Amino acid sequence: PVLILCFFQHALNSGVRRYHVAPVLCQRAKVAMSHFEPNEYINYEKLEKNINIVRKRLDRPLTLSEKIVYGHLDDPAKQEIERGKTYLRLRPDRVAMQDATAQMAMLQFISSGLPKVAVPSTIHCDHLIEAQSGGEKDLQRAKDINQEVYNFLSTAGAKYGVGFWKPGSGIIHQIILENYSYPGVMLIGTDSHTPNGGGLGGICIGVGGADAVDVMAGIPWELKCPKVIGVKLTGKLSGWTSPKDVILKVAGILTVKGGTGAIIEYHGPGVDSISCTGMATICNMGAEIGATTSIFPYNERMKKYLGKTGRADIAALADEFKQHLVPDSGCQYDQVIEINLSELKPHINGPFTPDLAHPVSDIGAVAEKEGWPVDIRVGLIGSCTNSSYEDMGRSAAVAKQALAHGLKCKSKFTITPGSEQIRATIERDGYAKVLREVGGLVLANACGPCIGQWDRKDIKKGEKNTIVTSYNRNFTGRNDANPETHAFVTSPEIVTALSIAGTLKFNPETDYLTGADGKKFKLEAPDADELPKLEFDPGQDTYQYPPKDGSGQHVDVSPTSQRLQLLEPFDKWDGKDLEDMLILIKVKGKCTTDHISAAGPWLKFRGHLDNISNNLLIGAINIENGKANSVRNALTQEFGPVPDTARYYKKMGVKWAVVGDENYGEGSSREHAALEPRHLGGRVIITKSFARIHETNLKKQGLLPLTFADPADYNKIHPVDKLSIVGLKDFAPGKPLKCIIKHPNGSQETIMLNHTFNESQIEWFQAGSALNRMKELQQK
Repeated sequence: PVLILCFFQHALNSGVRRYHVAPVLCQRAKVAMSHFEPNEYINYEKLEKNINIVRKRLDRPLTLSEKIVYGHLDDPAKQEIERGKTYLRLRPDRVAMQDATAQMAMLQFISSGLPKVAVPSTIHCDHLIEAQSGGEKDLQRAKDINQEVYNFLSTAGAKYGVGFWKPGSGIIHQIILENYSYPGVMLIGTDSHTPNGGGLGGICIGVGGADAVDVMAGIPWELKCPKVIGVKLTGKLSGWTSPKDVILKVAGILTVKGGTGAIIEYHGPGVDSISCTGMATICNMGAEIGATTSIFPYNERMKKYLGKTGRADIAALADEFKQHLVPDSGCQYDQVIEINLSELKPHINGPFTPDLAHPVSDIGAVAEKEGWPVDIRVGLIGSCTNSSYEDMGRSAAVAKQALAHGLKCKSKFTITPGSEQIRATIERDGYAKVLREVGGLVLANACGPCIGQWDRKDIKKGEKNTIVTSYNRNFTGRNDANPETHAFVTSPEIVTALSIAGTLKFNPETDYLTGADGKKFKLEAPDADELPKLEFDPGQDTYQYPPKDGSGQHVDVSPTSQRLQLLEPFDKWDGKDLEDMLILIKVKGKCTTDHISAAGPWLKFRGHLDNISNNLLIGAINIENGKANSVRNALTQEFGPVPDTARYYKKMGVKWAVVGDENYGEGSSREHAALEPRHLGGRVIITKSFARIHETNLKKQGLLPLTFADPADYNKIHPVDKLSIVGLKDFAPGKPLKCIIKHPNGSQETIMLNHTFNESQIEWFQAGSALNRMKELQQK
């Protein structure tokens, strides 16, 4: 009877009317993680059991993130747990991959020789659609251009049991929020903005493809035990202040590396004034401060969203286990930040870095002082960070006011719906019409300009200009490949207001616009429903279920393809120290994964390691000459492109290293930034500090990511030096390595280098890669 009643409730959740069935009836019933996977169930009982084991061991209150992370331990009774130090072995519930990273992830999974994924997994086609002329045309063009890649991902998904979201479905993180994230889930995704799922109370972590392969292979996944930074929210959001302003403010406080090695856990009475999708926005952009992930406690706003997206059965189950989906009273954080939402003002961050925070009221004056262009050429709303129904509604509310006074946008204006469901619903409810009328162009349900997939025609490369977006990143050249584009990040409603005004000098809270009738008026703060009054319109069916048995499915990779290439194993460590390595480049300043492996036009080669390696470090600034993509070839003394120089060294059998600055590898999760240097003969990356995902990616591919014991030693190494890493025969966790610097004049000096390798990661290095090590274990 319990199961029948729960089935009855689930059926009613999909209809127009909903009837309440007491949650207690469903406590022991099986509730599916997603209606796309009716036979994969939420296991709160196991979560509860593991939490109780760990709580008894640690004998202290637990934070919410600790509960969910430790609740997924492979061995909660014996696992050593110390925040910021020990490595945890975890069992995530599921995996998600976007199409640009899924190519390499699936190629690595194919190389593993395993017949099927061990956990529910999905592929989402959102990265390869270029914004050009509008949604339908751009989507069709992408399907034509990328047919080979889409076919590979579709057939690989069918063969190995992976769900496939076709191009046009929407952005991976919005799809996950609508269908897969739930309170207490642990999900890993091959995209740095996977933490978006924290808006529904899940621990959702961005990783490289090799990490995803571990989970899909059923191997415990390793993560350094995160510290926990608490952000206490008090007061209440109102007026022009939006959820985006919370993370823009936090980014200004913590900077792009302040969250490294930590989970950001939001709590406090202010949480309840934020919608579920607003919480997702905040968690999403936590990637910009280097955080492992971000999370909010389960509350009524999440319950409301689950119900509206057809998952009231999950909400009912979560209600029964709510004590495990919120922090314990008296839990301790490693650091606490407090933000009064009632006092928080609208913010805009940039240019060139997402942590340069300014109140909107100040940005005009700051821009004039700094010499940044104040005229806005393009305003862009959408992206995985801000493309919810509420976001579109608040933007439309601003646009309606302008239209009522006869105004349209002075700047070009684009809109990117987050998913097919959002697109269909804003079309039905009139938001899309309003945004078009004010001058907007509705793009495809995809990442588009946010990741550089933008065929921009209104400027020439090198032309200094300003754009404002509701995106998450604004690194140099990221959106349009123009290093002189000053990109600013803010909320969708502020983007809309600034696009109408056409200038950074406009503050919608205080300034007036002039209507078509010559009369001045002030925009009122936008107000919009967080969820549609009617049910969401699902739009077109764009999901491909994997067959029950995919063993007969053929996956085609042509040996002559320029876009796909089967992988060859990397060479094993030869047991010797790395002696007399040349320095490919000594990087000056910020070096993100965009600098190491550019996106935009290079996305088409994400499945072909040799071809995409032609973009290796082409954006990094060489300290020797202050130029990008120009390094000295130590063997010929000629300057040339970085990839060409690396290929020359590889041809000559010479090992090489890279020397980097702070937070090296910040930004995207793309493991190509680790695969490419390994493929072209690199062995060591030495920096002042690393971004978390990139450091792990380097380890996975058999490289040595090392940091200066004394950051000032960065200045001792010159691009013409040779480097030797000694002591590798005694390579052990916590034991520094020596680096001998050989100068051209024959002098030498020794510096110490630190590392964060544990025992299994040292085995990855010795085997040549984590994938090689996996194969060795399978053979044993």
